Amino acid sequence: MINATIRNLFAVALLSGFGGLAAAHAESSTDNGTRAPEATAAEADMSFWDISMLERGFIDTAPADRNDAIPVGTLGVDGGDADRIVKLAQEIADDKHGRYDSLLIAHKGKLVFESYNRRGRINLAHPQASAVKGYTSLLLGRAIQLGYLTMADLDKPLVHFLKELDPSKFAAGTENITLHKALTMHGGLSVDDEKWKELEKDPAPLQGQGLVQTLLEQTGPITPESQVYRYGNFNPMLVMTVIDAVVPGGAEDFIKTEVLDRLGISNYSWDTHISGLPQAGWMVSQTSRDMLKWGSVVLNEGQWNGEQLISAAYLDKATSGLVKPTLDWMPDTYRYGYFWYQTAVAIGDKSYDVAWAWGGGGQYIIVVDELDLNIVITGHDRDDKIMTQVAKTIIPAFM
Repeated sequence: MINATIRNLFAVALLSGFGGLAAAHAESSTDNGTRAPEATAAEADMSFWDISMLERGFIDTAPADRNDAIPVGTLGVDGGDADRIVKLAQEIADDKHGRYDSLLIAHKGKLVFESYNRRGRINLAHPQASAVKGYTSLLLGRAIQLGYLTMADLDKPLVHFLKELDPSKFAAGTENITLHKALTMHGGLSVDDEKWKELEKDPAPLQGQGLVQTLLEQTGPITPESQVYRYGNFNPMLVMTVIDAVVPGGAEDFIKTEVLDRLGISNYSWDTHISGLPQAGWMVSQTSRDMLKWGSVVLNEGQWNGEQLISAAYLDKATSGLVKPTLDWMPDTYRYGYFWYQTAVAIGDKSYDVAWAWGGGGQYIIVVDELDLNIVITGHDRDDKIMTQVAKTIIPAFM
């Protein structure tokens, strides 16, 4: 189905013919005539993979105000080329660009476009993979904003913050692991995979800071040669362990009270790592609209509803291109900050800095500061090539 307000009904309906979607209509109980697909109570309790597929894609060029602290507007009226965006959304609904469940676009602080396909539902928390690393980074930025850490602390040995450790058992060079190194995937740990599988069989010694104690005992020496870009490699959990150590009440309470509650995020799940701490690199579920809130904080230099939620100085560094990922399949222009990616997208004679949190299979929070553009995508696509359409279609539509 394609839904829109009455003032947009005719234009959107004209575009619906070639996409194989149902014609637009305004049948709804909501104020602006929009009825997005919603998960039932039973579906909300299911595994994501058991959720039924939508029979038809849903496209909305004038999203409904759901009293969720997200201002809404109208695509075209409040910016953007409606024809180009609707055409792309119809192609996505027809699986021409992969298996994606939602696409939301906010421009100049207003949600102006919202679409759901496949297993996407407006009220369903969508599983997140490595996009969660981007959340973890912002949690650290919140701790800095509240004074539990400073920007100077980023370059101190990570073990400095973990008072329960026994340094006498550490491998050589562990003092070279700083928060900065961990946040840029340069921690340098070299724990044998088979050894880690054995360690996981007995979780008791891995609880809390015991995780870091074990890793620093089992790793080879930390040297300039070992501290190269290596994605994952326990780096996110090193950061989460520091957060847990420095904030009052621990990381789990901090995540809820100091970040999620303040953003008005209540429809979520946040799994627990084998260490007993909150997951730092994956296994979190949030709705697409709530993902948009994180993007808004990034776009607004750490502010949310007039409050400085995240340290602006930290955020500026986190979303900068600090290091070059060394993965063969990744475009040469991609850079990495503090669990956030960054690149420059050239369009004609213009170049736009783009920063994004990225989860495998197609979860994205993408911000383009110069255009005041905030894009959220969810999906479960193995090839995950939707960034091509972000650069080719979405960004140009808001230039």
